[in-house]
Amino acid sequence: MLYLCAAKAQMAELVDALVSGTNIRNSVQVRVLFWALNFSKISAIFSAKMKIHYIKKLISEGEHQQLDFKFEISDSRKIARTLVAFANTDGGKLLIGVKDNGIIAGIRSEEEIFMLQAAAELYSKPQIEYSFVEWEIENKTILEIIVPKSQNVPHYSEVEAGKWLVFIRVNDQNLLANKILLRVWEREKKNQSTFIRFSDKEKMLFEYLDKNKIITFSKFCRIAEISHIKAENILVNLIALQLLDIVFEEKSTYYRLKNQE
Repeated sequence: MLYLCAAKAQMAELVDALVSGTNIRNSVQVRVLFWALNFSKISAIFSAKMKIHYIKKLISEGEHQQLDFKFEISDSRKIARTLVAFANTDGGKLLIGVKDNGIIAGIRSEEEIFMLQAAAELYSKPQIEYSFVEWEIENKTILEIIVPKSQNVPHYSEVEAGKWLVFIRVNDQNLLANKILLRVWEREKKNQSTFIRFSDKEKMLFEYLDKNKIITFSKFCRIAEISHIKAENILVNLIALQLLDIVFEEKSTYYRLKNQE
């Protein structure tokens, strides 16, 4: 980049010399003149290489919390799940035209852009804010879709006619949010204060977590001998007070003390 800036400065001096009628005898000036005549070609090549570097760097990261690959958009509802999951969690980027193994395939038709719009506007509620960039790599078009973290969670995705679910992004997967997380979000959105009286049940939970690190919802109900709604209320209160974390995995959800891994 510094080289380009220096060359542009030399070109400016050369233009002044040409305008003033000064003879061009300096070998450096001759080289710069040659470079100037080919500047557009060099710039195009440089720009193309930077694009390829950017996309290939993204692909080399592999799928993760904020990056997903899709070979194609064949179902707007499925794409909506990823858009919703990104918006509900940390935001992210979706590359369309890239296989799961990182091979660049390119999008197949412009219709995929319209299906993306349908995913964000028709099959997501509230609608998902997004932007996209079309990249030309290896004579193939890749769509880079950028979804920011939403301040209006939760977003729902219509998985089938009339059935709306909430997804979150965990590592490289889109997982269903549970009722406890939805209640925590609802409380945060309403800016409700949380008051709690520490009973024997809360004390039992903290003692268990101090020894065992994690606990599932069903385990808490069992050892505390309380109903599901009572256990749910306790967990919602403690998460809202930032005393507990909720951890989602593909096959289970558990709870742990805040910032304890």
